[in-house]
Amino acid sequence: MTTMVENQALSPGQVLDEAPSVTDAEWQENLNIRMICPDCREDPPNIREYTENGDTVCMDCGRVLGARLVDMRSEWRTFANDDQGNDDPSRVGDGPNSLLNGSQLNTNIAFGDGSMRSKELHRAQSKSTHDKTTKSLLTAYKSIGTYCDAYALPTMVADGAKHIYKDAEESRIFKGKNQEALIAGCIFIACRRNNVPRTFREIHEMTNVEKKEIGRTFKTLERFLLKQQSATNKVTATELCARFCSILGLDHRVTSVAQALASQMSNIGSLAGRSPLSGAAACIYMASHLMNQPRLPKAISDAAKVSDSTIRNAYKFLYQARDEIIDKEWLEKGGDMARLPRPS
Repeated sequence: MTTMVENQALSPGQVLDEAPSVTDAEWQENLNIRMICPDCREDPPNIREYTENGDTVCMDCGRVLGARLVDMRSEWRTFANDDQGNDDPSRVGDGPNSLLNGSQLNTNIAFGDGSMRSKELHRAQSKSTHDKTTKSLLTAYKSIGTYCDAYALPTMVADGAKHIYKDAEESRIFKGKNQEALIAGCIFIACRRNNVPRTFREIHEMTNVEKKEIGRTFKTLERFLLKQQSATNKVTATELCARFCSILGLDHRVTSVAQALASQMSNIGSLAGRSPLSGAAACIYMASHLMNQPRLPKAISDAAKVSDSTIRNAYKFLYQARDEIIDKEWLEKGGDMARLPRPS
């Protein structure tokens, strides 16, 4: 096979240039894609995006081409050039603080152009939104933070003391009391809770509050916190019935009857002040016999961790009020009051 080469004069040492190779153009995505309305098919299309409600609408026929459009434009605006202090304020406020009262979503009016009218408007708005409670809380929080920072206490101690102070302030128990002593007591308890205990003498050196005053405030705070904790962790007899019935292997019918009996315990004066444990055990004892799945007091006492004599004494009051607390619907579902054992 011969190759045809054009006749051309070459100088000594010159190399014949090869013909440039022709390659196929690389594939590229066609970005000239436009959305066209399938109804009117106008080209160019007259489509508008409404970012305020997230819709894409054809302006010729009115068809909604897309809903819930996500606005990808910049969310933030800056007013740094217009601000006198040049501190670039944001158009949103701080996040909610659990240590402060209220929704904290207030609108603040700035000085504006610095005119007298703008200052008066700012002063009037500040007076209308002035909260004395929040101001006193912020003052106390500042003192707690200063004391903890001065003695190199961890941040968790300062935060814990602030939460204790807020709960004590809202309870109104310490109204009119020495606020410095209350702050000292809160710091003392917060140190104990976070395993960095301090003595009364060290708290006295920190806050300049007398040791006796710190001790009295600490005892009052401790009683208040224990009462608050017991109220939070209070368990009702209705909640206990479900767990004890599950341990005893009773079905849902007995469980629902026992829970209904436990909810009616407050109507029985003799059982109103009893422990939820004894009340729940007595209700399970009655419900199990009523629905023909009897359990002995000994088995119930092992599950509820109360003595069988306590169960029998509480059941005695339930048996006396059986006509009032037993619902007729339970009897229609297989219950029989004749199965209830007489209290001994």
